[in-house]
Amino acid sequence: MSSTVTLATHFDPKRSERSERMADPNWWRQAAVYQIYPRSFYDANGDGLGDIKGITAKVPYLKSLGIDAVWLSPFYPSALADGGYDVDDYRNVDPKLGTLADFDEMAAALHAAGIKLIADIVPNHSSDRHAWFKEALASPKGSAARERYIFRDGRGENGELPPADWDSVFGGPAWERITEPGPEQKPGQWYMHIFTKEQPDFNWDNPEVREDFLKTLRFWSDRGVDGFRIDVAHALTKDLPEVLPSKSELPKEGDNALGAHPFWDRDEVHEIYAEWRKLFNEYNPPRTAVAEAWVHADRRARYASPDGLGQAFNFDLLKADFDAAQFRSIITKNLAEAAASGASSTWVFSNHDVVRHATRYGLPQIGGLDGAGQDGKAWLLDGGLASDVDAELGLRRARAASLLMFALPGSAYLYQGEELGLQEVGDIADGQRQDPAFFRNPGVDVGRDGCRVPLPWTSEGTSFGFGEGHAHLPQPEWFAGYAVDAQDNVPGSTLELYRKALELRSELRAAEDLEWIPSSNESVLHFARPNGWQSVTNFGSEPVALPEGTVVVSSAPLDGGKLPANTTAWLV
Repeated sequence: MSSTVTLATHFDPKRSERSERMADPNWWRQAAVYQIYPRSFYDANGDGLGDIKGITAKVPYLKSLGIDAVWLSPFYPSALADGGYDVDDYRNVDPKLGTLADFDEMAAALHAAGIKLIADIVPNHSSDRHAWFKEALASPKGSAARERYIFRDGRGENGELPPADWDSVFGGPAWERITEPGPEQKPGQWYMHIFTKEQPDFNWDNPEVREDFLKTLRFWSDRGVDGFRIDVAHALTKDLPEVLPSKSELPKEGDNALGAHPFWDRDEVHEIYAEWRKLFNEYNPPRTAVAEAWVHADRRARYASPDGLGQAFNFDLLKADFDAAQFRSIITKNLAEAAASGASSTWVFSNHDVVRHATRYGLPQIGGLDGAGQDGKAWLLDGGLASDVDAELGLRRARAASLLMFALPGSAYLYQGEELGLQEVGDIADGQRQDPAFFRNPGVDVGRDGCRVPLPWTSEGTSFGFGEGHAHLPQPEWFAGYAVDAQDNVPGSTLELYRKALELRSELRAAEDLEWIPSSNESVLHFARPNGWQSVTNFGSEPVALPEGTVVVSSAPLDGGKLPANTTAWLV
């Protein structure tokens, strides 16, 4: 083995001209995409809420990180019944976050920095404050306004029972009864909502709904949005006969039900995405899209079809323990699926909906089958105490997993704050929580607020540099040690590891090929990419020998030339 250097100088910067990638129609296939939850990223006006100007102000930071694209969680006008995924107006910016002019300025700044922009689209449902839904409530049964949503008469002698006994994702019934318009104010029909009652489901059999979303996609594409992340992409089309099945008769969500569920993963949804693809291809380069589709693996390829959205999220690594066998099986399977569909795979460990992976890996691992690993929910229900997490071990494993992910062919999605090694904030007081999942499922689901706590930019200040005022969710004192200014230009910090890894990834990136290299140690994953790029991860508890080559980056310092436990290294 030759020399080992934890942080090496780069190879040939001419190979990664960002301006060339901006015009490349295939830029998304191996992009590093950084998810921003706008309300928790940076507060430019000091009101306690992150905003669009805050994102613009941090474009230099994003550029220094080395990402290819930013994905924005919803920034639309919203009552925040579900963190912005309850949209009042699909073609505007929430005034609490800024204006359309602010959005245009942000998009221009990102593009000038060589960074693409992906916007979140929420097509399954609107908010109950949307102009269409207000019109539906003010209109009579059978009206065109109600046909844009899913309204039904109730069961029972006086319609007092919901059309079906289905549960919503956030707990409670999936149907809500309305009061009919008029002086008598009588109880009337019911509307369907898979999520909160403030999120009525659209009727995608209605041509007006389909046409309006095409208008929305064109509106943002014309403003410079380069791609779209499609929220619950598997839930738009429904099959709702006159007599609805009971919940005991419903196929389990995510199983291979072959499109048999009334509202999850129906085949008809792909007719919508084929229409969207025609619109996307009108642009040069074509607009991209990625589906959030929690479906059986055998059903994922259709969402990622070149004739459809082009890419679909693969959450398998996110759900796995830090385990070599699970990782290898998941990677092998998903690369094969991507090759078969013509898409590129996606890799992700953290996002706005799950416990941060630096925390999950610091909890006892489950060792489940088929990638069913530690999700952290039981820890949250038990109080979410930081003292119950081996934060040092969790961060070490998270760094190793992320470095492995960055070496894989396909798109790497990272969530704001993971480049700082942030832990989940588990012990938020009940009175300070915001997620509807917490309020609707007491004792069952604590919610997702812990991964949405505003970022620490400085080690001091009332909100650790998030803004001049206080943050909208409480930040613990230990955030100080994870702040950007505590890690900036600090050798070995998680921030510098991410910067170096993303820089090297950009330079080494080539064909979407991977070759597994056999190891006599079952705790070691070793694979090679084109250009002589190798990644080695030690999932075990003892140091292991490294193959021949120069180590250009490692997630932890080497141990006498060997790869320590819970560590990844790249060699060339």
